[in-house]
Amino acid sequence: MTASGKIVSGVRTFAADVTEGFLEITHSSFALIGLTVAFVVIALTARPDLRQAGEEKLMNWLQARQVAVLGMPIEPEASERATAGNPKDLPKEQAAVAFWLSKKYRVAPEPLSVLVAEAYELGARNKLDPTLILAIMAIESNFNPFAQSSVGAQGLMQVMTTVHTEKYQNFGGHFAAFDPVTNLRVGVKVLQECIARAGSLEGGLRYYVGAANLPDDGGYTAKVLAEHFRLRQVAGGRAMPTNPPATLSTQAPAQSVPASVTLPAPASPANSASDKVALLSQAS
Repeated sequence: MTASGKIVSGVRTFAADVTEGFLEITHSSFALIGLTVAFVVIALTARPDLRQAGEEKLMNWLQARQVAVLGMPIEPEASERATAGNPKDLPKEQAAVAFWLSKKYRVAPEPLSVLVAEAYELGARNKLDPTLILAIMAIESNFNPFAQSSVGAQGLMQVMTTVHTEKYQNFGGHFAAFDPVTNLRVGVKVLQECIARAGSLEGGLRYYVGAANLPDDGGYTAKVLAEHFRLRQVAGGRAMPTNPPATLSTQAPAQSVPASVTLPAPASPANSASDKVALLSQAS
């Protein structure tokens, strides 16, 4: 064999050896990777706590990357905290009420749909007309869940949180006054107590606004009943105009104060003190 033939043969042998070695190493690497994956799978199957911890770390890392890219925190479950629903999922009567209130008070129909559904449920449970409950919300706060009057009445139903603190204990404390559904439930409870104490709807509304011992309620009862009438017509399928929102009861004349505020003792008969709305907190 010539010298050049020997060189070519040597190169071929070297190439074959390198290729064989590479395949062997690759095969061994794949085998090692396969064994590692199998071991990890077996370990995660036997230890679900490890799997959960790994998933959490991976998710945290992915979210951290998203925060870095978007420049804001990521909360996939944030929508679950929202007080909102699809008004088209409501029964026809409730949907009509929700859309009418939305147009009149310039509030999104999605959160209103939740409040309307809750008002109907509470009304059936407490033997109150749900459109009355909605009318009170409308006059009290214009459906602003964060409203607060000059005397401290708070939320949708403008309940005096400091007077009815104990009513919020089952909802996690007084901050729940700013949760729309909780404020609605507490407000309905106060309204029910007011009507029971007064013996009539009109009298209960005067108690509710804190005007039971005053010569007039600043037109509060008339405004609530007028809105109640309009809402009943809407619920019944009649077209009603959407006039500008009524003035908040918290903006009524100075002698009218909202939702169970403690009133000063009148100069006339001492026994009238027993009629104060503040006593509702003791009767609860």
